[in-house]
Amino acid sequence: MTKETMQWYLDARFGMFIHWGLYAIPARGEWVKQQERIVEEDYQPFFETFNPIHYDPRAWAKAARAAGMKYAVMTSKHHDGFCLFDTQYTDYKATNTPAGRDLIKEYVEAFRAEGLKVGFYYSLLDWHHPDYPIQGDSIHPMRNHPDFKDHQGNLPRYADYIRNQVEELLTHYGKIDIIWFDFSYDNMRGEAWKGTELVQMVRKLQPGIIIDNRLGGNIKARQPEVFAGDFASPEQIIPPEGMTNEDGQPIPWEACITLNDHWGYHAYDKNWKSAKTLVRALAECVSKGGNLLLNVGPTAKGEIPPECLDILAQVGGWMHNNGASIYGCGNANLEKPEWGRFTRSGSRLYAHILERGIGPLNLRGLQDKVVYARLLADDSQIRLDRPWNAAEYPNDAFIAFPKSELPDDWDTVVELVLKE
Repeated sequence: MTKETMQWYLDARFGMFIHWGLYAIPARGEWVKQQERIVEEDYQPFFETFNPIHYDPRAWAKAARAAGMKYAVMTSKHHDGFCLFDTQYTDYKATNTPAGRDLIKEYVEAFRAEGLKVGFYYSLLDWHHPDYPIQGDSIHPMRNHPDFKDHQGNLPRYADYIRNQVEELLTHYGKIDIIWFDFSYDNMRGEAWKGTELVQMVRKLQPGIIIDNRLGGNIKARQPEVFAGDFASPEQIIPPEGMTNEDGQPIPWEACITLNDHWGYHAYDKNWKSAKTLVRALAECVSKGGNLLLNVGPTAKGEIPPECLDILAQVGGWMHNNGASIYGCGNANLEKPEWGRFTRSGSRLYAHILERGIGPLNLRGLQDKVVYARLLADDSQIRLDRPWNAAEYPNDAFIAFPKSELPDDWDTVVELVLKE
């Protein structure tokens, strides 16, 4: 994938992840079937009662746009095998539940209407499909169940099922911007999924689509496999120094992060990350050349929890004032300052100031390089004054704040216009 094709993604920097499915009914997270080793007959009532009467993807899309997000990725099928789209290859789909309709179609239309790029998450795992092997599998919910100890499945035939469903997703909903496969493990990777064939089909059906790196290839290799993907996807962690390939060249990456401690809805998980934490995480990702994909887990009724909406709205307030320091920005190729981080777009350098410190703020090596400085939130002038006692720092510039507290406790952004 060329940089030109990926430019929108590199500029966007901030997206919404949506994990939603049958697991919203038990409301104990998206891995509940595996963690509690729930047999099919006990999981089936969730399918028979799935009826998201308040599902309004237009409201989801408006919340994403108001938060400053530029794209979204939604689960079309998660590990339990349940499909939110109308597929002809299984009856285990939303159209056969009380929901009675293609929920993915509504998502695509709603998010496109808000001007957001649209992506699909598709799980390579399937704990419902009869061809998915159980014997020797380290993850399957029935891995230790005596009735399935000899279940070998038919992995090549299951890989064809993946291909057929992905073909549906990429032909029935218009232009799709991202496909997010999840995930490879043990021997279930690469050509076990018929990865080369799958990716070739994806690229043919959707020229310009962006693919994640979880089919099992090595995106950091000097010559990565066909199925290695276009961006890396560190989960619940922000890489200490960004991500590079074997030659030390930066590669696109995206940290996928939950708002609490689960991807799918969990009724009792109230460990919400604050808007301040998320703003700082976003700035950190961009300062290291990466994106932030922030997850929401809607309820079984189809609503994003109010706590999530409140946090997103707060983040959106900060983005409204400071989005220029995020969109189209990346690594400034400067030493990380002790007071925060830098992002950069061309001649615009953005100082994300997280700690006020004592005295004037030091800008290492920027003396005589800054034309103008302003507070990004309101365009007010920021004075660059060299203090009388800084003679031993001739190469450094200094910001003079009039007060001992920062204008914005979350992340005060100063735009520095540099000499060309």
